[in-house]
Amino acid sequence: MRFLKPSRLVLLCSLLALVVAGGFGPPAVQAQPSPTSLPVDERPTNIIVMIPDGFGPASATLARDYLRATTGRQELVFDSLHVGSTRTASSDSRITDSAAAGTALSTGHKTYNGAIAVDSTGQPVSTVLEAAEARGMATGLVVTSRLTHATPAVYSAHVTDRSNENTIARQQIGAGIEVLLGGGRRHFLPEEEGGRRTDGENLLSLARNDGYQVVQTPQALRTAAGDRLLGLFADGHMSYEIDRDSTRQPSLAAMTRTSLDRLADDPDGFFLMVEGSRVDHAGHSNDPAAHLHDILAFEDAVAEALDFARSDGETLVLVLSDHETGGLSVGRNRDGSGIYQWHPRSLASVTKSHGAMVRDMMNGTDPASVLASAAGIDSLRSDEQALLADADGDRRALYGAVSEIIGRRSLVGWTSLAHTAVDVSTYAYGPGWQAFIGSHENTYIGETLARMMDANLTDLTQQLRRPEPASSSR
Repeated sequence: MRFLKPSRLVLLCSLLALVVAGGFGPPAVQAQPSPTSLPVDERPTNIIVMIPDGFGPASATLARDYLRATTGRQELVFDSLHVGSTRTASSDSRITDSAAAGTALSTGHKTYNGAIAVDSTGQPVSTVLEAAEARGMATGLVVTSRLTHATPAVYSAHVTDRSNENTIARQQIGAGIEVLLGGGRRHFLPEEEGGRRTDGENLLSLARNDGYQVVQTPQALRTAAGDRLLGLFADGHMSYEIDRDSTRQPSLAAMTRTSLDRLADDPDGFFLMVEGSRVDHAGHSNDPAAHLHDILAFEDAVAEALDFARSDGETLVLVLSDHETGGLSVGRNRDGSGIYQWHPRSLASVTKSHGAMVRDMMNGTDPASVLASAAGIDSLRSDEQALLADADGDRRALYGAVSEIIGRRSLVGWTSLAHTAVDVSTYAYGPGWQAFIGSHENTYIGETLARMMDANLTDLTQQLRRPEPASSSR
């Protein structure tokens, strides 16, 4: 019979003691503060949720390094508010889409990709915006996408498929939301009036009859009056910031400022969601300059919200993305070699989005001339000329060629034309900010905001699912 040496026997006994005592696994940590444990004076009266769609950790580095290189400013306005991160997986995929991610943020429920404020069985679930309405708070949605796009939709509608944008528009008009600003006019107008509605309804007329002032220009937005406001500034998405004509479309910051002016007078407080929607679209296009400028436009909107919150003292500002897009890398291989540099200043010469450049090329302008005027590239190298020649006028291939040329010069890279599974950052300021410290599932956001409003989303969901009473006939 073999016996353990005394030293090994002592070690074995110590390990067994640890197991009995529960010593294996992660060390015990103090639980993160629950919003239910926050003092009453640390609960917000107003809540502003700000979502830079598709903004990942590298996006912050891209924007910050650009500002440092071109202006000398060292920080983004929300850098000092970084408190944690959010995990983004949906119920059916480790890589979420905006609909499922937004539903988690707005309702506290994981669901499948493509779902708009419905659970994984397709049943509607109540949103924090609906909770705010139930409490008598004023509400608003401000975006640079179509108002009927995934993120604004998950706060204001319930459909099983995000593509049902005509249905989403109809639900939004009837949701009692005081301020609706963004693009997507085509889903509010019938086909015979240039829209895409097949039911013949003109939702702009319906909105006016319901007390909305409808505006479609920056000037009209500046002079708008009344209790309810619907602003539609594009048939589809609003323009990328780098392409935006300020006489035709307002900035995200201007729309945010107008919304705050409208909502702030409500004695019961307000809930406002602001989305820098096209940050995401630039990621899908692997377009670093468009991505950058929409981040900076979003940052201007955050500055408006923070100015309001600092003055008000009763407002929580929560900044968080729904997911990362494009697998952005600041630093990349070039010709098979890793290079310990990236060149933010090179993006300062880019004055159009890739989409605008490719449109010019498809309309007959020589690609070299387009890159010279819109990207500051005076002479193309032989490898760059080969990329454009291989594209041979194909739209998708030209997108790829332009992205690669600008990426090689700036040393910015991408891994995907879709979303990625990376965790995204959370920033918070104002009463209750401590509740967001740490790493959380995206559902935690919706659950926490509801508790901060003393709202029971389960009860509201039951009311939402209750069948409408049958009308009596006489």
